[in-house]
Amino acid sequence: MNFSIITDNIYYLLFGSWPTGILGGLALTLCISIISSIIATFLGILLGILLAIVHSSIRWLLLIPICFLRAIPVIMLIFWSFFLMPLVFGIDVPAVSTLISALSLIYAAYIAYAMYAGIIAISQNQWQAGLSLGLSHWQVMRLIIAPQALRMMLPSFVNQWVALIKDSSLAYIVNVPEFTYLATQLNGNNYGIYSVELFLFIGLIYYILCSILNIFIHLANKFWLPQTNRNNSLKI
Repeated sequence: MNFSIITDNIYYLLFGSWPTGILGGLALTLCISIISSIIATFLGILLGILLAIVHSSIRWLLLIPICFLRAIPVIMLIFWSFFLMPLVFGIDVPAVSTLISALSLIYAAYIAYAMYAGIIAISQNQWQAGLSLGLSHWQVMRLIIAPQALRMMLPSFVNQWVALIKDSSLAYIVNVPEFTYLATQLNGNNYGIYSVELFLFIGLIYYILCSILNIFIHLANKFWLPQTNRNNSLKI
């Protein structure tokens, strides 16, 4: 195998045409993944909390779009957003914005359901104890229930973040020059003779990214849990 195709084009794979052109490659993949993860996490947590505290009739109204987003493939939502919205609404949606919106919405739906499951898994006695102390429902949720649900569902959140990073490669259908798109383009420009080398490199990079995320979350969780236990002990 000849890995010179990677070493000779490493800057292009990492940054695309930047700084003379638009940012691309691995840098763009990271930007898309981080922005989408932040939006999906905050939106998902908010929706999960709403699912747990609103009236059952409103809960069903929230569940309809959440279940719909969980049921459709990411690539379909990207396709609808990019190709159908200009036709239906006359809106020209930038490709990167389309990708971030699609990833954020779909993974927010998954995170919302995970957050909701974590909240309802906590004993009702904790709700009653908080309310008996004079706390409002929002205060009980914010101070007692939500922190426990977040810790409980953190592994599920990590799974969604890892899947989101990998699904960022679906940007190729709207010609976003992220990492996988540029590697595939480079492979095509060389008549496909470096397919093995390039796709091994792609797999290695995604493995490193997801491993770094898992290590970071593991260390953060080890720090967070003792801090939380110590704070609870001080409150008692």
